[in-house]
Amino acid sequence: MIEMMTSKDLIKIEEKYGAHNYHPLPVVLAKGEGPFLWDVEGKKYFDFLSAYSAVNQGHCHPKIVQALYEQAKTLTLTSRAFHNDALGPYEEYIAKYFGYDKILPMNTGAEGDETALKLCRKWAYDKKGIAENQAKIIVCEGNFHGRTITVVSMSTDPEARDGFGPYTPGFITIPYNDLNALEKALENPDVAGFLVEPIQGEAGVFVPDEGYLTRAFKMCKAKNVLFIADEVQTGIARTGKLLACDHEKVRPDILILGKALSGGVYPVSAVLADDDIMLCIKPGQHGSTFGGNPVAAKVAVAALEVVKDEKLAERADYLGKIFRDEMRKIESPMIELVRGKGLLNAVVINQMQGKEAWDVCLEMAKNGVLAKPTHGHIIRFAPPLVISEDELRDAISRIRKSILAF
Repeated sequence: MIEMMTSKDLIKIEEKYGAHNYHPLPVVLAKGEGPFLWDVEGKKYFDFLSAYSAVNQGHCHPKIVQALYEQAKTLTLTSRAFHNDALGPYEEYIAKYFGYDKILPMNTGAEGDETALKLCRKWAYDKKGIAENQAKIIVCEGNFHGRTITVVSMSTDPEARDGFGPYTPGFITIPYNDLNALEKALENPDVAGFLVEPIQGEAGVFVPDEGYLTRAFKMCKAKNVLFIADEVQTGIARTGKLLACDHEKVRPDILILGKALSGGVYPVSAVLADDDIMLCIKPGQHGSTFGGNPVAAKVAVAALEVVKDEKLAERADYLGKIFRDEMRKIESPMIELVRGKGLLNAVVINQMQGKEAWDVCLEMAKNGVLAKPTHGHIIRFAPPLVISEDELRDAISRIRKSILAF
């Protein structure tokens, strides 16, 4: 009989053979269902990270897993050298779902952002008439759009950026939530696009002022500049609307989706735009071997059907208000601020007696709730949207107990 490995055993193997590019909580997970996770020893946890909002539909949603299983035993990959019978129906479904002419399918969020940047630059040269190699794209301080060389080139996070130069040129960085800075940057005639997260997730769930997106969109339109929304983390019902941009009725010129587009079952991302932009890319100019593969297509349709059928946006809106109200009732000097929208929320932690957000997360794990710090002093709370009100209140009581332990 083979002896089962413990969490400590498995962590040691990772540390020995895996690159040290992550610093996870010391928990080794073996099973997931709905809003719950179990470690290898069988301890049950509430998941309050949702794989950075990839599992909005809950862990191992049976409808999404069934779609994966059925397609995986039929046809997995053809590449885009040929057509496949799943891609067209998926493209039609998602284009109509979000209200765009066309989709360009990719695999990861970072690929989605890279695709949007290429689309924007190609449009700038073909349609706006900017001189070759002169296009500029405005980005925001505190952004997180992925880890590729070009994406870290527009990052202001030293941990993500430092040591990876030389950097890709062509970006103008301005403060987030600053319309005056945007107005000034838009004066440059070579500006082709403005890439923005409707809520900055990795920055600590930084929610901009009401009206910021609306005004920014109008300012871009006045200068014939594309408004590009990175909704990889905020999209697919997470913030209480299908898209975070929907809170202000803004329709991006280019929309980037990922993560929950597959319900966490498979790597799927997508960039959506209308023909005027999308058809600037010609055959051979962009693509991906796995992008638009049959499994991804079937999984994404199932994942989007779950969002609509189970009214996950409405649930996130309702439960998010409960979460913020209850967290603000906790009387602890450790809590500096509670903020968020829908079920994408953050608690800013005051350091006390040398204790910080990491220590609170370790205490929460002891009490059966998994979350992760960002930027050292902020804890992001983002449970799967399928969580019930009773389950949410149970988790809140455990979070409260953990914070009050300090």
